[in-house]
Amino acid sequence: MVPYRGAAEIVSRLELSAAAEVLLVDPPPELEAMFAAAASAQQSIRSAEGRTVRSVKESFDLILLWQESRVGSRAVFEAAVKRLAPGGRLWVVTALRKVSGPRTPAIHRIELPDLKKAFEKAGLVNDREARLSAWHVAYRFVARPGPAT
Repeated sequence: MVPYRGAAEIVSRLELSAAAEVLLVDPPPELEAMFAAAASAQQSIRSAEGRTVRSVKESFDLILLWQESRVGSRAVFEAAVKRLAPGGRLWVVTALRKVSGPRTPAIHRIELPDLKKAFEKAGLVNDREARLSAWHVAYRFVARPGPAT
């Protein structure tokens, strides 16, 4: 059981209310339930396993990717970026390196520099983070702002 912060705080920080189409990739059941409970009737929330996200054909304006481990992360990241709608937001949840509790050993955990490097080619930049629990943090990636005209 992950010691989450309050459900209302989490969905607010992850900007669920601003999204019409939401994709959750490998979410824990508790987080999936939080999103389902907070979603409005007009919002569409879909869940997928990381290994099957390539079969998802739609695009989403909010993607939440739960990825603690580096193992297999590159393929999942690439698939998620392809499903991100223009102007969409990609949140990646990782386990903090110096905490005990997550099932992934600290040596295999993904950190922010790994994520920045992974999304650099796609033109995504990190602009925000949100703590979800005592063990997990989410990093938001959005399209790099273009030059002012």
